Amino acid sequence: MTLRAVIRGTGSALPARVVTNAELAQTVDTSDEWIRERTGIAQRYIAGDGETTGTLATAAARAAVDAAGIDPQTIDLIILATATPDRTFPATATSVQRALGCGGGIAFDMQAVCSGFVYALATAESLLRTGVARRALVIGAETFSRILDWEDRATCVLFGDGAGAVVLTAEDVADEGPGILCARLHADGTHEDLLYVDGGPSSTGTVGKLRMAGREVFRHAVHNLATVLEDVIGSAGITADAIDWIVPHQANARILSATARKIGVPEERVVVTVDRHANTSAASVPLALDAAVRDGRVQPGQLVLLEAMGGGFTWGAILLRM
Repeated sequence: MTLRAVIRGTGSALPARVVTNAELAQTVDTSDEWIRERTGIAQRYIAGDGETTGTLATAAARAAVDAAGIDPQTIDLIILATATPDRTFPATATSVQRALGCGGGIAFDMQAVCSGFVYALATAESLLRTGVARRALVIGAETFSRILDWEDRATCVLFGDGAGAVVLTAEDVADEGPGILCARLHADGTHEDLLYVDGGPSSTGTVGKLRMAGREVFRHAVHNLATVLEDVIGSAGITADAIDWIVPHQANARILSATARKIGVPEERVVVTVDRHANTSAASVPLALDAAVRDGRVQPGQLVLLEAMGGGFTWGAILLRM
């Protein structure tokens, strides 16, 4: 038997407002055709009054807890991956903890931008496997619409808001049983100026707006993601043929296709939600995972590969059995 962190429930939450490409084109110098051709995005969800990273995270967390069929008071670890917290401090994770009524355990935010959920999941797995906690809630939640420059058509069309969550439990399982099997995380700060926000409490005293060098990010993303996926697959002692599903960060449809081709996984085994969610940063992987679990594509016993890359640059991948 092996002690592993096992996913026992998934959940997600989206703002009420859907913004289509056509609607966006009424205020931004763009078109539905331009956006679809370059990104694969058809629509995104935008947070409105009363909707915050914290409220979306709480709704996704409740859905995951309900799916797991557990008492939220038994959760002793909450990690919330976000680059758009409700406040500079305290951590938005503590707001979720309060809302769920599971105070007393560990709760903190993690900032690795679009890689945040993968970083948070790997961190939770380590804490569960070493006995620091027994039951964890890992959330990715963002309201990127509030840090976008809506006059920059190259970036504002790419992003949306939302949240996704999973419940993890520490369990003794057989070698072929469920749980996280392998994780690899990386960062390279030499490229931080290719994707960043031009503000912050310590530097400008402002929130700032997102800035991105799109072509350079695309090039690094395909290379870095393919490399880390090959590393995880090799470390697990399997081949790409054994992977049932890849659940990637939903940045751009062309990145998803190029990465899958590079490692030899058919595109039909890649979970794609970028068309309806756009890029939701740290929320994109758990949103996509929950969608695939709830529509029946991802089944117990299947091998699932999660991957993401974000500003910093940060990137990583996790192999797990459902």
